[in-house]
Amino acid sequence: MQDYREAARLDALHQLKLLDTPPSEHFDRITRMAAQIFGLPIAAVSLTDRDRQWFKSRVGVEHCSIPRDKAPCAEVAETRDLVVIEDFATHACYADSLLAEHGTRFYAGAPLVTREGYGLGALCVLGVEPRIAKPEELAALTDLAAMVMEQIELQHSFGRIDPISGLPTRAQFCEDLSDLALDCPGQARIAVVADLARDDQIAKIVGAMGAARLDEMVREAAHAIQNVLGPNRTAYHVGTTQFAFLSPPDMEVQAYITVLERGFEVIRATSSVRFVTSVAIGVRPFRLGEVTPEDVLRGAASAAQDARRIDGAIALYSEARDHAMRRHYDLLQDFGAALEAEDQLRLVFQPRVDLATGRCLSAETLLRWRHPTLGEVSPGEFIPIIEQTALARPTTQWVLEHALDQLAAWQAAGLDLTLSVNISAANLMEADLIQRIQLALIARQLRPSQLEVELTESAMMAQPEKALAMLRELAEAGIALAIDDFGTGHSSLAYLQQVPAHVVKIDQAFVRGLSSASGADFVLVETMVGLLHKLGRRIVAEGVETAEAAAILAGMGCEEAQGYWFARPLEVPAFAEWIASRTALAA
Repeated sequence: MQDYREAARLDALHQLKLLDTPPSEHFDRITRMAAQIFGLPIAAVSLTDRDRQWFKSRVGVEHCSIPRDKAPCAEVAETRDLVVIEDFATHACYADSLLAEHGTRFYAGAPLVTREGYGLGALCVLGVEPRIAKPEELAALTDLAAMVMEQIELQHSFGRIDPISGLPTRAQFCEDLSDLALDCPGQARIAVVADLARDDQIAKIVGAMGAARLDEMVREAAHAIQNVLGPNRTAYHVGTTQFAFLSPPDMEVQAYITVLERGFEVIRATSSVRFVTSVAIGVRPFRLGEVTPEDVLRGAASAAQDARRIDGAIALYSEARDHAMRRHYDLLQDFGAALEAEDQLRLVFQPRVDLATGRCLSAETLLRWRHPTLGEVSPGEFIPIIEQTALARPTTQWVLEHALDQLAAWQAAGLDLTLSVNISAANLMEADLIQRIQLALIARQLRPSQLEVELTESAMMAQPEKALAMLRELAEAGIALAIDDFGTGHSSLAYLQQVPAHVVKIDQAFVRGLSSASGADFVLVETMVGLLHKLGRRIVAEGVETAEAAAILAGMGCEEAQGYWFARPLEVPAFAEWIASRTALAA
C-alpha cells in the first residue's frame, strides 16, 4: 500500500510539470518572504522526487537539488505535516545528514499538499545556528506554503498545461523564458518550433477522422518529442500542432541543427503519426533577456513557416524574412483602416491603345495606396496580401464603386471608354458578385459592356469549375471579360477555350524583350497571337515600352497594347490631359 501511495504521489508531482523548469518569480517572492519572517539566510520551495529534493525556488542555496536520503523535506512530503528540527547536531535521524555536514543546524518545513492529499514537498527555512521556532513563525510558514500550493494549482489549472498534450502551454513558455532570463541574463540559447501540419492538413484530418483522432495524434507527437528531449528538458504545446523547446546553454547553431535532425529522425522512425514525417522546424538563436519571450517564439515560428516549403526541412531564423513578414502583417492591419479613410486609396488609369488607329479604346483601373507613415506602397506588395484575406471583397467593391463613378463622370463629359477592373480568385467565390456589379452599373446608368472584368489564369485555376460557372454568368449579363497575364498561369488550352472571354492580355514578361523580328520572345509572342486569333480572341499586349515593340506587335496583328510607350498609369486629371493631347494629334 505504501509503494502504491508513493507511486501515486510521484505521478501527481510529474503531472504538474514543475520539475527541472526554470526558477519562477511567483515562487521566489514567497521564498524570500519566508526567509525574512524567520530572519534566516536560507529558504526554498523543495519538491520531493524519487531520489532527490529539487528546488523550484531557493534563497541562499547554490545547488538545484540534493539527494532525497535523510533530507527533512522528504519527511514533510511523506507525513504531510509540519517538521521542525531545532538542532541537527542532537537529532537522532539528521545528525549525520548531508545538510548537517554542510553546517545546517536549524530546519522548519511546511508541507505542499495537493487537493487529492498528495505531499509534493515543502516550503522550508534553514539556519546555521540552533534555534526555537515561534508559533507565529510556524503559522506564517504554513500560510506561505498554502500560497505556494495555490500558485502551483493555478498554473496547472488555468491555461498553463494543455489538456490534450499534457505539456505546458504557450503562456507557460513565455513565463518560464522570462524567469530563465532573470536567472541567466545574456546566456546564448536556441528556440525551436516544430510545426507538425499545415492548416489544410489539420482540416482534412478532422474532416476524415474527427477531432478525437487529431487529439490522439497530438498526444503521440507530444510524447515522442518529450521522449527525445529527455527528462531534464521541457517541451511546450504552443499551437494546435506546434511544439516549442529550448536548446541547452551555449550550443553552436549548426551543431544543434545536426542534433535536431537526428532527433526528428528518431521520431519519424518510432511514431505512427504519419504527418510527423512532414514536420517543419524553425530555429531561432537568441540571448536571454535581449529578446522578449513573445518575439523569440514568433521568430522561431516564422522560421518554421519558411521550412514548410520543404517537407522535413529545418530553417534558420532570418531577420530579413521576418521583417518582411511583419511588414506584410502590418500592411494587412493598416489596409482595413485605409478602406475607411478618404485620403489613402485612389485609382489611376492606364490607357489601352488600338495599334491600328492609335485611338484610346479603354483603360485599366489600378489601385494605389498612400500610407500615412510609409508613403506610397507598391500594389505588387499589398495586393497579393489582401487577395488572401477577407479584405478581398471590400477592396474589390471599393475599386468597382469608384471606377464606375469615374466612368460615369467621363461619360457625362462625352468621353466614351471601356474600363477594366481586376478581380481575384476569392471574388469569384462570392455568390452575390454579379448582382453587386449589376446594381452598381444600374445606379450610374452605365451599360454592362462598358465594364470589363479582368482576371488572371492563376485566379481561374484556383477552383476552375466554380470560376467557369461564374464567368459564364458574367458574360450572360453582358459584362466583358478579359484573361490577364496570359502565358504565366497553368491553365490548359481546353479550359481556356471554354472561358467566355473576348479579350486576352499577353503578359509583359513576353513583350518587354521584343526588339526585332526574331529571337525566342518574338517566336513565343507570334505563336500566342496566332493561336489566340484562331480561338477568336482579341489580343492586348502588356508592357509595351518602345516604338519598335509596338510596330512588331502591330505587324503580328495584335489589336491593342498598353505600356509606358503610350502612357504610365495616370491620375484622373493627367488622364484627361493625355486623352485631349491624343485627340489633338489624331486630328
